[in-house]
Amino acid sequence: MPLLVMKFGGTSVADLARIENAAKKVQAEVARGYDVIVIVSAMSGETNKMVGFVEGTSKLYDAREYDAVVSSGENVTAGLMALRLQEMGIAARSWQGWQVPINTTSAHSSARFVSIPRDNIDAKFAEGFKVAVVAGFQGVSAEGRVTTLGRGGSDTTAVAFAAAFGAERCDIYTDVDGVYTTDPRITNKARKLDKIAFEEMLELASLGAKVLQTRSVELAMRYKVRLRVLSSFEETDENSGTLVCDEDEIMESKVVSGVAYSRDEAKVTLVRVEDRPGIAAAIFGPLAEAGVNVDMIVQNISEVEVGSSKGATTDMTFSCPTNQVARAQKAMEDAVAAGMITYDGIVVDSDVAKISVVGIGMRSHAGVAATMFKALSKENVNIKVIATSEIKISVLIDRKYMELAVQALHDAFELEKA
Repeated sequence: MPLLVMKFGGTSVADLARIENAAKKVQAEVARGYDVIVIVSAMSGETNKMVGFVEGTSKLYDAREYDAVVSSGENVTAGLMALRLQEMGIAARSWQGWQVPINTTSAHSSARFVSIPRDNIDAKFAEGFKVAVVAGFQGVSAEGRVTTLGRGGSDTTAVAFAAAFGAERCDIYTDVDGVYTTDPRITNKARKLDKIAFEEMLELASLGAKVLQTRSVELAMRYKVRLRVLSSFEETDENSGTLVCDEDEIMESKVVSGVAYSRDEAKVTLVRVEDRPGIAAAIFGPLAEAGVNVDMIVQNISEVEVGSSKGATTDMTFSCPTNQVARAQKAMEDAVAAGMITYDGIVVDSDVAKISVVGIGMRSHAGVAATMFKALSKENVNIKVIATSEIKISVLIDRKYMELAVQALHDAFELEKA
């Protein structure tokens, strides 16, 4: 039988009524002739509650026990979904990660997939079962301990199963009806996309769009898993939602497909760093070891003071999430103490936002940067840092102009037009 993977997020299974609603969508796919693997998240709010229990019990907790506790929410949802499907007359069975087994690394709370053997689930399908309901977000290590994949891990679980089982498609059911040109809460001109390329979705996900988890898109792109994003709360058919697919499936792409934003950004500048070979490695090596997610990097023109015995110096600027600024400052202080670098000071601006335009059409069209900068200039929005790639242009601006900038760029690239 053709196989479909369907994933339901926390809001889609938040209570028994929503689990029943999700089960009806599974029932409809079974009626169309599919065998279905259903991946479920914990009920909305349950994982946060479990994390609170762990932190309230032990400040310096054992990561193995943390995973044992926080993975429990998905187990409950999987069992309830299987029971509801059985009540509908559908042969369904629930599976926890260790029963499949979903083999992962031993990095608790951030494990990665090693393998997903098909034998056990294929055997159940061969017996006549139509649905396997699998707890997302979890797996089992080589030591036999329960592991979790990090927040958003159920999306990644769904894509991994679609790849392992050669599914026709992987449907991600969530609380939105697809991927939009930008956040509809910022501009009512935002338009739902029928299709978007893997590369574009990966950029949008990494730049702040929260529709899909970044790792899930990476995995889908690597294994060519066709993803569909659609709403749990609307009637759907085969043309609903947004299809995330290979670029070859899209006849003609717009130059820019979407505008993404991230409000929790900070700009960090090391003032008057010694300008010499290896200085970048001396700065960004310690930052990487400290787990600081550096994004945009700018090095100023080297300067030499007249009459000074010192060598050339430069300013080095980078962006990172606001919640990692303290970690970045500590890493730089440690690098100074170790004699790796010297600088006159650190200047932190935590009141910035990152705005990005993304589109695979940028590869073959000139003038995107000019249009972007002209639109921002027209609104008197000053650009602090610029970074580009083949299909993306990102800028850092004052956070108070974030929504204005998104609206201006959405209009400038006429994204409301199909």
